[in-house]
Amino acid sequence: MTLIRPPFTTETAAAKVRIAEDAWNSRDPWRVSLAYSEHSEWRNRDRFLIGREQIRDFLASKWERELDYRLTKSLWSFTDNRIAVRFQYEYHDTDGQWFRAYGNELWEFDDEGLMQRREASINEVQIDESERKFYWQAPGPRPAGHDGIPTVK
Repeated sequence: MTLIRPPFTTETAAAKVRIAEDAWNSRDPWRVSLAYSEHSEWRNRDRFLIGREQIRDFLASKWERELDYRLTKSLWSFTDNRIAVRFQYEYHDTDGQWFRAYGNELWEFDDEGLMQRREASINEVQIDESERKFYWQAPGPRPAGHDGIPTVK
């Protein structure tokens, strides 16, 4: 696998975001963890993780609870080796209650293009199943015809 390496351009930063979105939508903790350096540092809400093993364990646990998970990400900003992303995802719990999460991520990459730091701020709200926005076949990537994060009205 060829990694997109810094310094980023508008095109490579946007591609990096879409690659990350597709990996997360696979719901495969092993696949997702390969985008991170061996000693990657994460802050995810109130959790602090270090390294691929902790990342894999966290993601496996997450996707056991967050069923029918579907994620969209969009590029917010970038510099030479950093990317800022906004995202939304939907899932339901074992009781069938649907949720939509909204958040922002700050990513920092090493020279090889692996993420060495990720900070995520996430809020979620309960939604009715009729309020869902993300319906593509999961697990799997968002289809080309889907616009991603909807505009807030």
